[in-house]
Amino acid sequence: MKKENIKGIIFCFIMAIPAWFLGKILPIIGGPVFSILIGILVAGLLKDGKKSFQPGINFVSKKVLQYAVILLGFGLNLQMIIRVGGVSIPIIVCTIATSLIVSYILCKALNIPRKISILVGVGSSICGGSAIAATAPVVDADSDEIAQAISVIFFFNIIAALIFPILGDILGLSNSGFAMFAGTAINDTSSVTAAASSWDSIHKTGSAVLDSATIVKLTRTLAIIPITFCLSLYETKKSGVQGDKKINFLAMLPRFILYFILCSIITSLLDLVIGKGIITGGSASMVTGFFALMKKVSKFFIVMAMGAIGLNTNIVKLIRTGGKPLLLGATCWVSIILVSLAMQLVTGLL
Repeated sequence: MKKENIKGIIFCFIMAIPAWFLGKILPIIGGPVFSILIGILVAGLLKDGKKSFQPGINFVSKKVLQYAVILLGFGLNLQMIIRVGGVSIPIIVCTIATSLIVSYILCKALNIPRKISILVGVGSSICGGSAIAATAPVVDADSDEIAQAISVIFFFNIIAALIFPILGDILGLSNSGFAMFAGTAINDTSSVTAAASSWDSIHKTGSAVLDSATIVKLTRTLAIIPITFCLSLYETKKSGVQGDKKINFLAMLPRFILYFILCSIITSLLDLVIGKGIITGGSASMVTGFFALMKKVSKFFIVMAMGAIGLNTNIVKLIRTGGKPLLLGATCWVSIILVSLAMQLVTGLL
């Protein structure tokens, strides 16, 4: 690690601590959003005083963000997701495709910056902040674009967590139907769990809907892999790779995404070994404890990175350009809701 980065890294770490705890107190908002807001506020207070921290802030906003995505892999048991969440895959594919198509059309129609359109489209359709974190380095989005996309996703997360249980009752959804609805049509994991927990509390179902909705949501998270791969391929071609040259598809996938996949495979294999009783007792507890720790570290790294992004964000520009991305987010979200319900109806799940 370069010496010039240390001050900025420590600064972002300290700033992330209150955001982390605020996110625990108010999970409907979440640590990443608090961190961005704190970063923007601190940047306004420091103004030119953050120059000595800037190298470390840049490191956190880029590299630590990538490390966070890598560690997300420890929260994905591929076997369990494919087995339990497999029934949701057709709905997930359709909602993701819908969001990306809508974001592409509105990008052209409303002249919305391309990178913001990509981030909002991916964030709306896959897994909110985590998808934005994974996609931003691939498309080389800057701090303002990331902050804009996170802000849009956050706004509709709040609305979803509040209205989805009511909407589910109005539509007469069953427990399994609501789990599928929440898992496929709410942007971020925190809001999925908030809405599903509310449903469980209202309908006295224990944690059945929460567990099912979370698995569906984790299945959606797998879409990060093909989406980032396709975006890497597109960005590489766009930057000047000639069509007649042989393309190394593996090399086009960002290294941190490869490590993310590797962590997911390791998690799946070790869970399988534990499930078959090959590893038992204290050793099994150590493995599961390690996975849980890595998931927490990943979430904290995202909070750190969002704070750094907040420090680099131009708040005036963010407010001035906020209207069109908000309209884009609303259109993507409503489209996803309609497609999720329509697909459940077509497949007989509703």
